[in-house]
Amino acid sequence: MFVALFTATACGRTSANDNNVNGTGMEKEGKAQVVHLTKAEFLEKVYNFEKNPNEWKYEGDKPAIVDFYATWCGPCKMIAPILEELAGEYDGQIVIYKIDTDKEQELAAAFGIRSIPTLLFIPAEGQPQMATGAMSKADFKKAIDSVLLKK
Repeated sequence: MFVALFTATACGRTSANDNNVNGTGMEKEGKAQVVHLTKAEFLEKVYNFEKNPNEWKYEGDKPAIVDFYATWCGPCKMIAPILEELAGEYDGQIVIYKIDTDKEQELAAAFGIRSIPTLLFIPAEGQPQMATGAMSKADFKKAIDSVLLKK
C-alpha cells in the first residue's frame, strides 16, 4: 500500500533514552506550527484505519507530512527544525504532523514503523508514500513540490 520515497539515516527502535528533542513544534508567532498528534487525533485528522482498514481515506483537506519520531533519536532531532521551517514556508498549502512513537506505540505498530524517523507524505488525493531516515531541507522541498503539491 505504501511506496518508499527516500531512504537515508535512521534510528532503530531499540533505545529508550528519554532526551529532550530539539524543536518541539513550537514556531515563532505568525507562522504555522508542526502539530503533535495522539492516536485519537490521527484517526480524526489523518486516517481512520479502524473504520477503513482496507482502504486509504485521507481525512484532511490539505496535503500533509507525518513525522514518526522519538525524543531520543538523533536523526529525528536533526530534521525537527527543518520541519518547523517548512511548516512556515508552506503555511496554508500543507500540514506537518508529528507522532511520538514511544507515546503512540499502537499507532506506530499499525504503520509498521521499525526505524525512525519515518515520514509519511500524504497528497490531498491519491496514495501516501513513506520515506525512512533523515532528509535535507532540499530533499523535503523536492518531495513536497512533486508528491504533495504536484508542481
